[in-house]
Amino acid sequence: MTPPGTGYIDSLTPDQTAVLKEVWSIIFHIADSGEAIVPADMMREVEKEALSGQGAQTPTVQAAAKAGWFSGNKSVQAEEAAKAEGYGTGMAKISLEDLGLSVDKLRPILWDNVMGDHPDALLLRFIRARKWNTINALSMMFKAFKWRLDEDIPAVKYSSDAQLNDQNPKFFEQLEMGKFYIKGTDVENRMVAYLNVRLHHPSDQPPKTLEKLTIYVMECGRVMVEHPVETVCLVFDLTGFSLSNMDFAMVRYLISIFEAYYPESLGRIIVHGAPFVFWGVWKIIQPWMDPVVASKVRFTRKDQDLLEYIPAEHLPARYKGGLDKYEYKYIHAQEGENAHMADTATKDRLVAEWKALMWKFEALTREWVQVGTEKQVDVERTEEVVVKERTELAKELKAAYFRMDPYIRARNLFHRQGVALPDGGVKWTYVN
Repeated sequence: MTPPGTGYIDSLTPDQTAVLKEVWSIIFHIADSGEAIVPADMMREVEKEALSGQGAQTPTVQAAAKAGWFSGNKSVQAEEAAKAEGYGTGMAKISLEDLGLSVDKLRPILWDNVMGDHPDALLLRFIRARKWNTINALSMMFKAFKWRLDEDIPAVKYSSDAQLNDQNPKFFEQLEMGKFYIKGTDVENRMVAYLNVRLHHPSDQPPKTLEKLTIYVMECGRVMVEHPVETVCLVFDLTGFSLSNMDFAMVRYLISIFEAYYPESLGRIIVHGAPFVFWGVWKIIQPWMDPVVASKVRFTRKDQDLLEYIPAEHLPARYKGGLDKYEYKYIHAQEGENAHMADTATKDRLVAEWKALMWKFEALTREWVQVGTEKQVDVERTEEVVVKERTELAKELKAAYFRMDPYIRARNLFHRQGVALPDGGVKWTYVN
C-alpha cells in the first residue's frame, strides 16, 4: 500500500490532485491549440528558480530548465502576449513553439510514452520531480517529449534487436557479453539492473551504440515497471575495475537521461566492490548528480553486503551469499516471434480499439478536471463516480495496449525468457 500523500496514484492529497488536474488541463489546452493561458505568478516563480539554480542543481537539469519558457525573460513576454489577446492582468501565454514542438506531434508522443502505464503515473513522475510546480513539470515533460522525437526513441523501442544491430556497430556484442542486463527484484520489489563495469572499455564500441543500447534496455524495462513499484535498482559492479574501464562521457549520459528524461525512475543505486582507485573518480562524478539522486546511492564492499538490498534467493550465485544459480546468456530472436507484426489487418483493428479507448480516457479526464467547477456540464455526476469510471477505463486501456503490443513492437529478451507476459505482467524465475 502506497502511503497517503506520497504523490503516487491512489495516494494523492487534495492539493496534489489539484496539481495533477491542472497539468492535464494545460496539456489539453496546448494539445487543442498549441498554447495555453496560465497564472503569470507560476511562470515568474519558476523562472526565478531556474535562473537561481534552486531545484535544478545539475548542469543537465539547469540547461533544460533555462530553455524553452524560461529563456530571455519569457514570463514578461508571456504576460504581454496574454494581455494582447484580452486576458486580464496576472495571466501569461505559453506556446509549444517555445519548445520546438507542434500540436500534431504532442498527443502521439504523449501516448507513445504512456504505453501500458496508467496515464496519470507518467505525469506524476514529472510533477514529483519538479516538486509539484505545474509549469516546471510541464516544461520538463515537454522537453523530454522533444528529446524522444529528436532521438527517435519510438524507432528504438519498436525495432528488433537485429535491426538495431544492423544500424549500430557492435550492438549485439554489448548484449552478449552481459555488460548491462536486468534480472529479478530487490527487497522492495524493484527490478534490478546489473552493470558490469569491468567489461566496458570506451574505445571498444562507438558511443552512439552505447546510447542506443541504454535506451533500448531502458525502454524494454519500462514496459515491465508498474504501480505501486515504479522505480528500479541499479547495481554498478566495480569488481575488477580499473581506470581503463572509466567512461566519463557515458556516466554523464546516464545521469542526464535519468534526471531529465526518465525522472523518478531510480529507487536505489548500489556501487559494489569499488577499489581504492575509484574514489578519485567518485569525487568527479558526485557533483554531476542531483542531490536527490545522490542520496539514493549506497556502497557495498563485500558480496554479503548486497543481501541488505537484494534477497539471497534473487541475488546471482556469483556473489557470495546469493542463491540464484541463473547465469546471464543473451537469447537471440526465435523464428517467427514477430509474425504478428506482418498481420496488418489485425494490427489496424487493435490500434483502432486502443485509440478509441485513448480518446474516451481523454474525454473522461476532461470531465474529471471540470468536476466541481463552473465548467462542469453534467452536474449530477459526482467526482467519486467519474474517478471510478476513469480508474476502470485505465485498466481497459492497459489491456488494449498489451493486446496491440505484439503487433507494433518487436519481441525482446524478456519475452524469450518468459519474464514479460502477454497481458503486461512480469514473472521472474529464480534457480535456487
